[in-house]
Amino acid sequence: MAHMARTYDKGQGLPDPIRLLAVRDTPLSVDEVFGAVGDDAAGGTALFVGTVRDHDGGPAEVTRLAYSAHPSAEAELRRVAEKVAADFPVRAMAAVHRVGDLRVGDLAVVVAVSCPHRGEAFAACRRLIDDLKREVPIWKHQTFADGADEWVGA
Repeated sequence: MAHMARTYDKGQGLPDPIRLLAVRDTPLSVDEVFGAVGDDAAGGTALFVGTVRDHDGGPAEVTRLAYSAHPSAEAELRRVAEKVAADFPVRAMAAVHRVGDLRVGDLAVVVAVSCPHRGEAFAACRRLIDDLKREVPIWKHQTFADGADEWVGA
């Protein structure tokens, strides 16, 4: 599906579509992120929720997980979000990532994007979470039931 990117310039009075970006050590709220991307001109909103799972491809169960972030993580998150907003007709966007100790089932990341149409919203949301995971300096330290541990993304 072809789409027209939307550019904004604060000097021209166009609103910044990035409504909420944060790296937090407190529990995340799907309702907060979803609420941040509400827009009357949006016909589609896509939401992704990443949760801590009890395994990561190995034979042993994950028993502990901790996320750490570089001090530049929020600035890098903004850079990633701005690229997505420049490439898609984003009406509103939000992304929040958790740091600290998490348990199985806890929310690790919540992102949402609203666009005029559903295809654009799905594509922009997918790009936002994929680029966030690839480019924002947030690292996961997993401990397994067999005593082994590993860093992911470091």
